[in-house]
Formats: sequence, C-alpha cells, structure tokens
Amino acid sequence: MPAKIDIPRKSIYRLSIYQRCLQRLRENQVDTVSSAALAKAAGVKSTQLRKDLAYFGQLGTRGLGYNVDALSHTIGDVLGQNKLQPVILVGVGNLGSALLRYGGFRKEGFEIAAAFDLNPRKLPQINVPVLAMADMPEFVRRNHVKMAILTVPAHNAQSVVNDLVEYGIQAILNFSPTVLDVPEHVVVNSVDLAVELENLSYFIR
Repeated sequence: MPAKIDIPRKSIYRLSIYQRCLQRLRENQVDTVSSAALAKAAGVKSTQLRKDLAYFGQLGTRGLGYNVDALSHTIGDVLGQNKLQPVILVGVGNLGSALLRYGGFRKEGFEIAAAFDLNPRKLPQINVPVLAMADMPEFVRRNHVKMAILTVPAHNAQSVVNDLVEYGIQAILNFSPTVLDVPEHVVVNSVDLAVELENLSYFIR
C-alpha cells in the first residue's frame, strides 16, 4: 500500500463514491471512462473529480480518459480495500445484530472479525463470534484491529469509546446518537438515523 497522502476528508469521502461507480463500470465490462462521464455518475463536477484524483499523480490519458481497472485498484489501495481489513462491532442489540447479518462489508474489503457485548450470546444465522467485553483488548491486539463499529446506547458510548482508544482503535463508525470526544489521531464518522430522517422530512410536501 502506498504511503499515506495528506488528503482532505471530503475528498476521501468522494473517493468512495468514485469507487462505487468504477465497480459498476467493471461489472458492465467497461474498460475506460472519461472524467466527464465518471464525474456525472458520481454527481460531482469534472473539475472536482480531476482535483481529487490529482493527489495520486497522473492517472488518466488525455483524450482517452481513465483505465477503469487501474483507477479502481489505485483508489482501493488508498482506501485500504485491496487487503481485507478487520473490524469489530460493539453492542449487539437490534441494530448491531442487523449489521452483523449484512453481507456487503466483505465485498468492500472489510470483515467484522468479532462482536462484543455485555451479555454475549449466540445469534442464529451469524458466523461472527460474539464475545464478552473483557475479551476485547486481547482480541484487538492479537488481530491488529484498527476500526470499530459502535452500536451501544448513547449513555454508554463515551465510556466504550475511551476503552476502544486505549486498546488502539483509530477509526470508529458511530451509530450511537451522541457526540463523542476522542483524541486528534482518532477519526469518528457518526450516523444518526433520526437526524437523517428529520433532514429528509423537510423535503416532504
């Protein structure tokens, strides 16, 4: 994997969108794509797409566009998708259980290696082990886990996050409806489903 490049967070987010578009092109056996066509599929301006991709050098060919496979592989390297990334999930309630059953993570290069809960139990139709919270530090260390999904109640979230940071977790996808306080080197992406619905409700007439 290439050395980390200092890229704006919004550009990283758009890289994920470009990758989805490239995957669809590969499924349709498209070999090359112009910046204009890729930008349109991603819902951005061509200038923005070229600026985002310029962080990685000259990737396209003037007059021909981008090689779909090569560009997808480059973005996959940057996003860590070309090597299976272990992830843990903390909080096996209704939402946590649903995420454990989702089969799309592995396709994108992520594997939920284990889940942790105060009351670990065997869940039907799930091959992911559900372990006690006390097992988490050793599991994270032994499996070199750097990412976590958080689906615990809001009143427990900060305490759990403090433990995750202590164990070496560097990136957290947070589904708990609360703002988390983390050190600068830890990245948190929060998904508040109620807030998203409230935003959508504005557009209903």
